[in-house]
Amino acid sequence: MSGATLVGYSSSGSEDEGGSSFSGGGPGATSSPSSASAPRLHVPESVLRMFRDQEEKEAVVDDSSKHGGRLRTFPHERGNWATHIYMPYEAEEDFLDLLQLLLSHAHTYVASLTAVTEFHISLSQVVVLRYHWISPFVQSLKERLASFPKFICRADQVKVYTNQTKTRTFIGLEVSSGHSKFLELVSEVDRVMEEFSLTTFYKNPSFHLSLAWCVGNHSEVLEGRCLQELQELVDGFEDSLSVLRIPGTEVRCKSGKKFFSFPLR
Repeated sequence: MSGATLVGYSSSGSEDEGGSSFSGGGPGATSSPSSASAPRLHVPESVLRMFRDQEEKEAVVDDSSKHGGRLRTFPHERGNWATHIYMPYEAEEDFLDLLQLLLSHAHTYVASLTAVTEFHISLSQVVVLRYHWISPFVQSLKERLASFPKFICRADQVKVYTNQTKTRTFIGLEVSSGHSKFLELVSEVDRVMEEFSLTTFYKNPSFHLSLAWCVGNHSEVLEGRCLQELQELVDGFEDSLSVLRIPGTEVRCKSGKKFFSFPLR
């Protein structure tokens, strides 16, 4: 088995990083009136506050030692916000017990593997938003997801992933049932991305929960015998049918240091 490309991960560890400038004016953008006699437009208070936001004033210094040696995929640019949409998973004790079992065994192959502390299933790539488009972007997401129903999926297939630049390796649990529901969710998210001229999701995504990661490309070491042994541990884990059922009740959007929640119906 060859290493799959990781879905929806950036190489960066910074919370409010940006990349290239947002292309285009976005929905509803108009050109400036050329006539000197044109009436002055009212500037909303929310826009005025935006320029006073302390987060916009803080300088960003890239220090890979602060995030495990991970490297930034795109350079920081003031006013650009790295944005990611995902479905969160709140792990319970049995799931964490399984994680420790898998990590302990995987350490015999790659000692540098580190357990993930927050779990999610990605619904978008990491994209870059201009600061002033965050609010309309979030509003559009809210409208798209307002009528989407809750669902249950199952993630029980161990898989090895790398990010696009092959600078990090992950062990994850791939979704084996509920895949069609995730495709429907991504379809709604992609429509919002297209509205803002942003990159849509991958064509044949592998929806999954990441469990552990390490710096570098270690896919060859972890695949084959290691992957088979990890799968056997998952299959033999007590009450795994219940432990690995993932409730789809909420979608979240992270943009820089801001978080937005969209409960499913």
